[in-house]
Amino acid sequence: MQTVNGHIVPTTRDGRVIPPTVFKTYQIAAPLRTHWRKVTCAEYECDAYLLGWESHIDESTELGQRQAYYIRSVCGKRFAEHRTDAGITVFAFEAGQEGFASRKASEDHSQHYLPLEREPVYSERGGDWRMRIGTPRTYNRADDWVDSFANHQDRLAETFRRG
Repeated sequence: MQTVNGHIVPTTRDGRVIPPTVFKTYQIAAPLRTHWRKVTCAEYECDAYLLGWESHIDESTELGQRQAYYIRSVCGKRFAEHRTDAGITVFAFEAGQEGFASRKASEDHSQHYLPLEREPVYSERGGDWRMRIGTPRTYNRADDWVDSFANHQDRLAETFRRG
């Protein structure tokens, strides 16, 4: 089984690659810019806001010195600090404060989103993950999208039965 970027490359039983032109992709999406709203840490009830958090800073580096300066002199947040036996400065921030932004999405405690009360976007298009073919068709009703998907599955099953 061949994979590309975590996707299984579809092949026939005899090992020939099936081209993306014979596929159809069905998708349900809730895009960030249209289906979500940015909220505060308090509204999101994130752990950092509710419980507080720690930042471990290595002040032996230039970056660590800049980070420590920012925390102590610029950020305006409430914290206590202590040094570990390894020489790392630990800033313990009190609960009830907005978190810091980060370049890493997994560490960013300042960007929280909650869903808007909107229907997702239901669409179908030709092709698969390797190639998008044509303009996507969008559906206003979930039932119409489900019917299209079911009809497509029926056609595939019939084709498979015929061989």
